Amino acid sequence: MSLQEERRQAVTRAIAAMQQLAARQPFDREALAGILEQVKSLAAHGEWWRGAEFAPPEEGERQARYFIHEEADRSFALYLNVMRPGKRIPPHDHTTWACVAAVDGEEHNDVYDRLDDGRTPGRATLRLRETVVVGPGSGIALMPDDIHAVEIRGDQVIRHLHMYGRALETLAARTTFDVDAGTCQPMAIGVATRR
Repeated sequence: MSLQEERRQAVTRAIAAMQQLAARQPFDREALAGILEQVKSLAAHGEWWRGAEFAPPEEGERQARYFIHEEADRSFALYLNVMRPGKRIPPHDHTTWACVAAVDGEEHNDVYDRLDDGRTPGRATLRLRETVVVGPGSGIALMPDDIHAVEIRGDQVIRHLHMYGRALETLAARTTFDVDAGTCQPMAIGVATRR
């Protein structure tokens, strides 16, 4: 069996397990933790995610995002992010659940609490709650309204799997935040996904 077929079958099995977990009612952090474990199990097979088909971003670029899988209804979307040091993504939400697990390298996630009630358009007050360092063997699980920022430090290109309840390309209502200015605005999709 080829490496690609081995990876495809493993992703199919993991997605089936995630779907069972996501069907729990109510969907809660315990179910999300189970989904993260499935993503971490996929990330543990570094040989599946290091091939030439997942090349690092070109010089001058900080991120390459690769499409791995999504269901026909655009749910259960899996991507591989390959990012260079210096990549920063400002605080943002996802409007769907998200799990990130490391293949190679570390991603620093600053997780924030929103202190205001969200009623004033364009305004938001955030407070840093914690920093979660996602490296090999670890991950982070985020509910739809959780807010985090991402920074790639050091000198190593990183590879991390990102799993979303819905495809990133469908998430039109995400919000990005400027902590210092106390503002928020709609968030753009960012880099184009490579298919």
